[in-house]
Amino acid sequence: PVITGMNGSAIENFSCVVYSIFLMNCTWQPGRDAPADTQYFLYWQNSRDDKEMECELYIKDENCRNMGCIFQNVTIGIEKSYFLVNGSSKDSLIQFYDEYIDLYRIEILTAPLNVTAHCTGDSAGCIITWHPPHTSRKNKPKCFQYEISIQNK
Repeated sequence: PVITGMNGSAIENFSCVVYSIFLMNCTWQPGRDAPADTQYFLYWQNSRDDKEMECELYIKDENCRNMGCIFQNVTIGIEKSYFLVNGSSKDSLIQFYDEYIDLYRIEILTAPLNVTAHCTGDSAGCIITWHPPHTSRKNKPKCFQYEISIQNK
């Protein structure tokens, strides 16, 4: 495909994170050579079966330029999600930026639930149990890895 628009006008440092089970925060920086009046718009598609949606809640900088977005009610599917950020300016055409992201790779998991420790005085030591953390994945995760750090006994 032919990329139209002024070189250096596309956004830079695009990054997203899923947190608090169902929220997603995406941020970016304006292109280093983008005109000062450039405004950016973020669209995303969670899967091929979903329709493309524009950001509903933009994060703005001091000049009222869109610099990020907060999405609510996010669920993580098995496909990569598609992100597109395009821009507009009175002065020139702005290059777009797009990326496919596996949302499960950018999710910050909550802590495991109902952690309990039962220690006996004999050589059996301690039994520590917990439940998996909440996650925004549609399918229940089959595998978590845990690391236990015992400070004192």
